[in-house]
Amino acid sequence: MTTGDVHLSRRRLRAALTEGKPAVGTFLKLASPDVVELAAAAGFAFVVVDLEHSTLTERDAVGLVRHADLCGLPALVRVPEVDAAAVNRLLEAGAAGVQLSMLTRVAQTEALVAATRFAPAGRRSVSLANRAAQFGAAPLAGFLRTERDDPPVLVGQIETVRTDPLPELVAALDVCFVGSTDLAVDLGLPTDPAVLRAAVDRVAEAARTASVAFGGWAPTRGAAADLGLGDAGYLVVGSDLQLLAAGLRAAAGEECQ
Repeated sequence: MTTGDVHLSRRRLRAALTEGKPAVGTFLKLASPDVVELAAAAGFAFVVVDLEHSTLTERDAVGLVRHADLCGLPALVRVPEVDAAAVNRLLEAGAAGVQLSMLTRVAQTEALVAATRFAPAGRRSVSLANRAAQFGAAPLAGFLRTERDDPPVLVGQIETVRTDPLPELVAALDVCFVGSTDLAVDLGLPTDPAVLRAAVDRVAEAARTASVAFGGWAPTRGAAADLGLGDAGYLVVGSDLQLLAAGLRAAAGEECQ
């Protein structure tokens, strides 16, 4: 793989989202390139570098997305808020897209689009001195055309019932992602699983109405259906830390939780 393949990775991921079976990824919370290579070798369709629930720095994230790009593995970055300058640096390093947590307002969606699209579609600042633009080897017009044709993949996490109308909230995204853990907390940790399932189903219906992919997180592939993610086209399973912990417990002879 050479620099600039992030656009091919975006194209492949978008194609996978329309195939009728889940594109499966995992969260990365460890700063090791070995984890990226292991994820690629295991057959994951993508990874999500987690800048919300981890100790990763932006420098760590840049290293991970660069390595993923070289491995031909789409790497999105989860961010807690839209920091346009940081988002631009991560995209220039080779991030395939951005996953925004706690999406509640259309204004947040608009800010995310603006930070990831060049004018006239957005307000992202342009530079060719980065690996996504082949360090200047790509002419400006050609790079802008490629970015227009294969823009960053955008994922918005719905984690509360208190939001702007959901179809409007997610219409400009590629994936409407239900954060079922935070959603359960928002609902008061209902003892009746049907309450959470109904909320998840409302998010799934909003994705269908907006004609975007539906996604979510599950601790295992087998748990996805019970969480209402049986039809998810974008499924994040566990994380590198969770999988490592489960393996270590198993190796130590303890029952995995």
